[in-house]
Amino acid sequence: MKLDTLKHGFDPTSMPADSLADYWNPGVTEALRHQDWAKTDIRERIDLTAWQGFTADLPRDPYVNQRWKRMSWLALNDQGDVEDMGQCPMAQGGAFNDAESMADRLRYYDPLTREFMGRPDVKAFVRAWARLWSIGAHEPILMQITGVRGEGSIDPLQGQGIHADGCKALSILVINRENVAGAENHLYADKAGTQPLADITLNPGDILHLNDDQVFHSVDGIEQLDSEAPFERFIIIINSRFVDDFQNRMLRRHFPEAVLNESC
Repeated sequence: MKLDTLKHGFDPTSMPADSLADYWNPGVTEALRHQDWAKTDIRERIDLTAWQGFTADLPRDPYVNQRWKRMSWLALNDQGDVEDMGQCPMAQGGAFNDAESMADRLRYYDPLTREFMGRPDVKAFVRAWARLWSIGAHEPILMQITGVRGEGSIDPLQGQGIHADGCKALSILVINRENVAGAENHLYADKAGTQPLADITLNPGDILHLNDDQVFHSVDGIEQLDSEAPFERFIIIINSRFVDDFQNRMLRRHFPEAVLNESC
């Protein structure tokens, strides 16, 4: 029996599909509607310890120092099941990414492992997330496991600063935070940061939902709490309905039948 089964009285990996309707705290949808962001936790929905295990074999990010990453393009099929769409590069235009190492470049990463994507609680999470945002069949969903580890201090955003991710639906789930000081999330109504909305520290199991086309965000730098031990912070980023034309061009090229959020 899993630890979460003992702690919470059920096995989150066996969650039935009909539980999707009450997957999220009832206040999440209302908060998104009225303030364009919402914070909740899903510790009782996933086997967090098992998910943390998938950070161990992440490849180094070839574009960003001291970062590790996997990502996959997913979609719901006509039956509502989660499917892997295949390879497509991440493509963030300069309007959405200020970092020279990432902006206006095609970035290729190894996919999320079959073992991770085969977990029932992972599939339930993706389906519930799509339901929250009313994401329909064949709409591309980008899901990443990414994070930093090391010693001393680091900017987890690697130069992005206050930014948006170039989409409409965005959520950030912290799955691991060890020996970390800092990494406080800041939300703003403007990219210049003159209209602050909230300051939020996310712990493992906490998830932050953002209407990304309405709210800008940043994260403070990370430092070691204990100078004798390294730090780690890994997150899952999941987003969809891209407003970045650069990304949509790549999606159309690689997935011609996909349903995209395009202005023309």
